[in-house]
Amino acid sequence: MEFRYLGNSGLKISEIIYGNWLTHGSQVENDVAAQSVRAALDAGITTFDTADAYANTAAESVLGDALKGERRASIEIFTKVYWPTGPKGPNDSGLSRKHILESIDGSLSRLRTDYVDLYQAHRFDHETPIEETMQAFADVVRAGKALYIGVSEWNADQLRAGRALARDLGIQLVSNQPQYSMLWRVIESEVIPTSEELGISQIVWSPVAQGVLTGKYKPGAELPAGSRATDEKGGASTIKGFLTDEVLTSVQELQPIADDLGITMAQLAVAWVLANPNVAGAIVGASKPEQVASNAQASGVTLDASVLARIDDAIGDLAERDPAKTVSPEKRPS
Repeated sequence: MEFRYLGNSGLKISEIIYGNWLTHGSQVENDVAAQSVRAALDAGITTFDTADAYANTAAESVLGDALKGERRASIEIFTKVYWPTGPKGPNDSGLSRKHILESIDGSLSRLRTDYVDLYQAHRFDHETPIEETMQAFADVVRAGKALYIGVSEWNADQLRAGRALARDLGIQLVSNQPQYSMLWRVIESEVIPTSEELGISQIVWSPVAQGVLTGKYKPGAELPAGSRATDEKGGASTIKGFLTDEVLTSVQELQPIADDLGITMAQLAVAWVLANPNVAGAIVGASKPEQVASNAQASGVTLDASVLARIDDAIGDLAERDPAKTVSPEKRPS
């Protein structure tokens, strides 16, 4: 397992990060989730990403239980705040001071830890002054409940404003967590250059495009039984935009590239996002332990310029690149 610095900080994280969105407390049983966490640890993964909103807080509890007994200083735990939790009252979402300070305590209790290594704003809150949000995060850091601050799916202007306030408050905003894959490149034109300037890393989610880049979805074929595309709990809605025959046909052209490198298509997809120097880590999920072990093998895989060019030729103009696609809800969700 290779390790990278997170932003302009001294914190190192595993470049493969285990994430439990759509799995723990939802798609898979708790014993399988625990086995997957163990597989991650066995593969050298030290960094674990979750959020209070995943399975309405259940995912944090499952992860906390699975990590029980591990040496705390040897792992990095990330969580997030913004989306609705609990009974979903008027203050049960967003980035107000009230919601942040109450949410961090709930997360720490569920995760069975005194602090998280990274506490992230899960989206930008247009209804709360950013000054209020960053002051609350600063208080969380000063209370010893989080070591660093990050955000998720913030655009370039939001990152710049947040970084300036964090600096004034004496805290470190070190990361952004966007969607990023061969098929979803919206951060490349604005977010990444701004982040490089500000000392902010990307820790990216969906590097395998919800499983599409594994090649298991075939053009014109029935959706595989039990796959994310058939999961009505949330998986199907997140993947459907990629399930066009045009996209799936192009994805099949990646198979010979992976074969030439002696790796799987999923490993190729993860290695591709890690080829971007502004990416500190790629978040991978799993519904079974074997997937974790396989995805972890993407760590350290080097893709030279000729391979990257072949990938671009295969995907062509099908990749989404519009920076306006980096967007947060105008109103707090309820």
